[in-house]
Amino acid sequence: MTDEVKIDRRMLEALVCPETQAPLSYDAEKAELISKAANLAYPIRGGIPIMLVSEARVLE
Repeated sequence: MTDEVKIDRRMLEALVCPETQAPLSYDAEKAELISKAANLAYPIRGGIPIMLVSEARVLE
């Protein structure tokens, strides 16, 4: 990914998975927020986390 995305640590601490309410981790390489509890990866587009289950990628 050519566009580097910076995520504010305070924002990351405030966000939770909309499916499970579990904490998220940040994958800078893929520009995604990861919910291990739901086995989903939420994309970050233009610096904005897309927190919709319908937009999330299922983790393998």
